Amino acid sequence: MTGLPEGAWPWLQDFARWIGTWCFFVGYRLHVRHQERIPVRGPVVVVANHTAMVDGPLLYGMLGRRSTFLIKQEMFRGPFVWLLPRLGHLAVRRGARDRTPLLVAAQLLRSGGMVVVFPEGTRGEGNVTNAHHGATWIARASGAVLLPVAVRGTRRPAGRRRRFRPRVDLLFGEPFAIAPGESREGLAAATEDIRTRLAALVAELDAIRGGDQAAVRPEGT
Repeated sequence: MTGLPEGAWPWLQDFARWIGTWCFFVGYRLHVRHQERIPVRGPVVVVANHTAMVDGPLLYGMLGRRSTFLIKQEMFRGPFVWLLPRLGHLAVRRGARDRTPLLVAAQLLRSGGMVVVFPEGTRGEGNVTNAHHGATWIARASGAVLLPVAVRGTRRPAGRRRRFRPRVDLLFGEPFAIAPGESREGLAAATEDIRTRLAALVAELDAIRGGDQAAVRPEGT
């Protein structure tokens, strides 16, 4: 079992992840907290906030195991039409009634795989003020646990020039499970549970980053 969709090249994903395990430490001052919370086996749905395009590749390198990302269809253009499927990722058409990628993701999870979802559905401030049902649906359909991840520092502040080795933080939360079920009410309740847990983790990371910055700030400034 490769843990990846049909058509993926496992060796290519492994090579890309190997590159990601070290190259981001060169480009960023990277701080990764509680990486030991990542389950080393079994079905996992990773849910993360999303502020910049680099969030996906960054997580890709830090998860330590093969993973499939649910990525918006608009990214599958040019060379990425060829590359992303071979890396094992699935295209999602936002706003369309197409469960095919969710069904494939659920099947991968039943086989013990890992699937990564940005529940906000698009890049923004990353405070997780809303969430879509996709992560909840595939977790309930497969019995997978959920692993929240907060990411900060990848988004360049508005009006700022490109930064040299900016500080980037990742905080992995505790894995958790949601109640099984098929009702729409249960789906909405579980989605809100995921959203609040992830938003709380982002707030926790913001507090850590703020405390670290205060600790190194010269007295009286």
